[in-house]
Amino acid sequence: MKNYTITVNGVAYDVTVEEGVGGAVAPVARKAAPAQMAAPAPAAAPAAGGNAGGVKVTASVPGKVFKVEASVGQTVKQGDNIIILEAMKMEIPVVAPQDGTVASIDVAVGASVENGDVLATLN
Repeated sequence: MKNYTITVNGVAYDVTVEEGVGGAVAPVARKAAPAQMAAPAPAAAPAAGGNAGGVKVTASVPGKVFKVEASVGQTVKQGDNIIILEAMKMEIPVVAPQDGTVASIDVAVGASVENGDVLATLN
């Protein structure tokens, strides 16, 4: 048997998987005790121009930057598209989490990004 701790949406689960030679065995999952929960990963450091704004706009999925729709200094409303990512042949908009002014765009078209990478900042 192997034990794993898996975190899903911020909740840690202890999972025990029994290794067998023939049939499949369903894993047993239960919530981990609070002391066993993993600490959240530290936020990625912004690129050189990323210190300009207080609100970070991050990637929700790994992919490539398909299009930059906002520019530095532009006023945006909550929900306005800032950047479009391409992942799994889909275009995924990254939107402003709140009203503000674009302080920096930290990626360029064609750049590969990971989940949680800072793409832009807002003031």
